[in-house]
Amino acid sequence: MKLSADLQSALDASANAPSDADLARRAIGMLDLTSLNGDDNDRVVEALCARAATPAGPVAAVCVWARFVPTARRALEGSGVKVATVVNFPGGEADAAAVAAETRRAIADGADEIDVVLPYKAFIDGARTQPMNVVKACREACGDTVLMKVILESGAFPDADLLAWAARDSIAAGADFLKTSTGKTQPAATLPAAAVMLDSIYESGKPVGFKASGGIRDAAEAARYLALADHILGDGWATPQTFRFGASSLLDALLAAAGHGAGHGGEREPAPAGGY
Repeated sequence: MKLSADLQSALDASANAPSDADLARRAIGMLDLTSLNGDDNDRVVEALCARAATPAGPVAAVCVWARFVPTARRALEGSGVKVATVVNFPGGEADAAAVAAETRRAIADGADEIDVVLPYKAFIDGARTQPMNVVKACREACGDTVLMKVILESGAFPDADLLAWAARDSIAAGADFLKTSTGKTQPAATLPAAAVMLDSIYESGKPVGFKASGGIRDAAEAARYLALADHILGDGWATPQTFRFGASSLLDALLAAAGHGAGHGGEREPAPAGGY
């Protein structure tokens, strides 16, 4: 993905970002601990939720299929960790009415955050009204209290200009966060796509967050994403309220970097979901 000179400079500056224990602890607090496997069940979700309270502090959220939202809500009660789920996932092909209904059901079951897939194939093919109607319908269903993250599926976009267009339109339609990927297609999250999306947030002047999701598995890579956000949006911008990592296997790497070994607890770790 070809970037402007300014964005390429920010990308180059983030390439050798230092990764240390403090960085790892910071990233853990920004993690949406995720399992979106086809064979997930209540026991797997309960084990995932048990991992959310780490020796380095809690993660930001646990992200699971909508049918497991009640299980996650019960398991996380009193923890302060949010419950996130996905809608219009992974293909982004449902219509606005179906997405709104799916969103309302998830919220009624206890979801705090909704990650909705933009109809990215239609957008890439030239449609504009229908994809944004889906995002707006999800926004209306979320209301003012439920966080809405719009998944752009950035790896599917052929160039930076079209990705920036989708980012701008999603922000205008009410996105609280822009998210890179479902983790189900390749390429998933990439630093060049992240640079485009972060720049779109900067240019909007709105309090919109960013979520890097899909294929981020080690502390060094997490450090590069955070450094990129620092370069584009300023030191200190990235907090759990504005920046997330969507991952499963990343947690063990961050815990090790933070000095807590490879994971914790006795339950089996949910297998990474696709690119997660």
